[in-house]
Amino acid sequence: MNDLAAPPELFAIVSCVIGLCIGSFLNVVIHRLPKIMEREWYAQAAELSGVPVANAPALSISQPRSRCPHCGTQIASWQNVPLLSYLILRGRCAHCRASIGIRYPFVELLGGVSAAVAAWHFGFTWAALGAMAFGWAMIALTFIDLDTQLLPDSITLPLLWLGLLLNVGGTYVPLDVAVIGAAAGYLALWSVYWLFKLATGKEGMGYGDFKLLAAIGAFVGWQQLPLVILASSAIGAVVGIALIVFARHGRSTPIPFGPYLAGAGVVALYWGPSLTSSYLAQM
Repeated sequence: MNDLAAPPELFAIVSCVIGLCIGSFLNVVIHRLPKIMEREWYAQAAELSGVPVANAPALSISQPRSRCPHCGTQIASWQNVPLLSYLILRGRCAHCRASIGIRYPFVELLGGVSAAVAAWHFGFTWAALGAMAFGWAMIALTFIDLDTQLLPDSITLPLLWLGLLLNVGGTYVPLDVAVIGAAAGYLALWSVYWLFKLATGKEGMGYGDFKLLAAIGAFVGWQQLPLVILASSAIGAVVGIALIVFARHGRSTPIPFGPYLAGAGVVALYWGPSLTSSYLAQM
């Protein structure tokens, strides 16, 4: 693949359409993956305790077919067309007319925009495909973390390995920089976790955050980790203070950190080197 293989405008448009379809799939992942994980945990706990596992309907990412959460009617194929179906149905179920959450088309739109930006920024290259996968993973992880405060290993760990494999050929950064980035990303938050726990006796974040930052480090390298950590921490602090002041959140109410890491990771992948260079030039 090379950036002369397709006109950038055409590649961006095609990527956007594909991204919209991926965004529709991400809605399923965001909704079902935490439920699948929860079932697996209950099954493992029941097996260890010798308690019979209760029978439950099969659930996977692909089965059963999507249904309206209000009336249970199976969603027809034409009702799953990204964005268009939502607009045609005016945001309501075709059967019971219950409202469809705005998140569904929003995630689809994010999937399309993410793919289009990657295609336009990197051209027809492996870097563009890797950036698309990175962006889609960040979208899924963001909404799963917002809903459940979980960052599934089934997303973060493959993403980490993908970053390292892409950088074998120096797609984003040299491989040694990527390996150090993965290790440093994990150890940075791991250290913060244990310092906070030793000082307060409480857990300040989950292990999923360590793995997410390791995956980001595998893509962008260790040099961009200060930018990711500082940006995500600053935004998280502002949002946390705003929630306490305006939404009456208690100080002990946990706030997911994954969305801020994901957003900072995307910024670092596309614009990290230029931002860091500009900052250093002004010092």
